[in-house]
Order: sequence, then structure tokens, then C-alpha cells
Amino acid sequence: MATRLNFDERTFSQLVRFAVVGFFLAGVYSAIYWYLATYVMPPMLAVVFAFAVAVSIGFVMHSRWSFRGHGKREDRRLKMKFLLVQASGFFLNEAFTWVLTGPLHGPTWWPLVPAIFVTPLATYIFNRQWVFR
Repeated sequence: MATRLNFDERTFSQLVRFAVVGFFLAGVYSAIYWYLATYVMPPMLAVVFAFAVAVSIGFVMHSRWSFRGHGKREDRRLKMKFLLVQASGFFLNEAFTWVLTGPLHGPTWWPLVPAIFVTPLATYIFNRQWVFR
């Protein structure tokens, strides 16, 4: 039986903390991605570099602040679950980037819209339900 997201005061506080960290990480990701995709390398490759930096910072910030009080032990299993959730976010961003800059021939900034508004919500739900329960 799947657990339901219980939206109480504690969950709301986590969502707010996650959003604060998420906006910061979205800014980091966006700046790195946009610069690399616009001036240095193909957009699909820029996602790899930008995402690696954001995930590295994000694990520490989310485990210590966003989801404090959940998943207190930073064991190997917790880290693997976190990396799997982040991998799903990575693949979402790669898909957005491929569609919007590939077949649709859009500018390099287009994939940032779903990367900022869709991916963080999806990873919040996965992190809250599976990683930091």
C-alpha cells in the first residue's frame, strides 16, 4: 500500500525549506547550464555539468536543512535513494532539454522553465515519500 503525503504543518515547513534550497539550486543550475549551453558545449552535455554541481550542493542542504528530522542517519542506503531520485530529475531535465532545443529548435534557455517548475516538484515528492521519510 502506498503511503499518502500527509500535508500537515511539519510537511508544509519541509516544503518551504525545500523551496528555499530549491530556488537557490535552480539558480546555480540555471547559471551553469545556460552559460555552458550557450557558449561552450551542446545543451545536452551542459545539463550533465550543471546537474552534477547542483546535486552535490543539494544533498548536503536537503539532508541537513530541508528534511531535517527525517532520515537522520546518512548511511549508504539513504545516499543511494537520494541519488536515484536525483537521477530521475536529471533524466527529466535531459528530456526537456532534448525536446526543446532539439526537435523544437528553441533557444538554450527554454529548458530552464520546466527544469525550475516541474523537476523540483517531482523530486520533492520522491524525496519526501521515499528518501527522507
